[in-house]
Amino acid sequence: MMMSFFDQFMSPTLLGMPLILLATMFPLILFPKPTNKWMNNRTSSLQTWFLLTITKQLFSPISPRGQIWTLILTSLLLLLISMNMLGLLPYTFTPTTQLSMNMALAVPLWLSTVLMGLRTQPTLSLGHLLPEGTPTMLIPPLVIIETLSLFIRPLALGVRLTANLTAGHLLIQLIATATFILLPMMPTVSLWTFIVLMLLTVLEIAVAMIQAYVFVLLLSLYLQENS
Repeated sequence: MMMSFFDQFMSPTLLGMPLILLATMFPLILFPKPTNKWMNNRTSSLQTWFLLTITKQLFSPISPRGQIWTLILTSLLLLLISMNMLGLLPYTFTPTTQLSMNMALAVPLWLSTVLMGLRTQPTLSLGHLLPEGTPTMLIPPLVIIETLSLFIRPLALGVRLTANLTAGHLLIQLIATATFILLPMMPTVSLWTFIVLMLLTVLEIAVAMIQAYVFVLLLSLYLQENS
């Protein structure tokens, strides 16, 4: 029986129970825990340096009121990176290829930033819907357009992450299938496709990290507008 290329994006089940929750929780045990010693191991030191650098870059332009989100967004960044990287291993499942999960992460966080802006500085938050100096005749359509763009933001967050990961996984599976099919018939061509597959795998690792960073970066920009 022929399997579809999209079968890899279906949540695996065990005894009728979906394993997406286990796939979501598993990356949390991959990060080393800090110890009470003066000097940690190299992995912990590298993890601490990475978190401090990313956190400083993301939250330096945000006001102190918005910096209370540091722990939430940093944890979200680690979760997305670990799940994206986990999906590149054989016989695994990538939860972030599911649009439902990405939207479940994007919508509440985006809505929280909007509600925070409306509560703390309603005039400035509503002022983003209408640029200064707009002619009177253009005010109604501009307000409608800016309102639509505001509500499209969470959809763009979820679709961007899903589309990039899905496209990368499909390309890897297509080239891997071509490599195995061409191996007995044209070994030289199969070798070249294997090299392309390795290069694409490296690119997909970079995409997995970059897309997680972009997801959190856009959320921090939305937070900066409303804090």
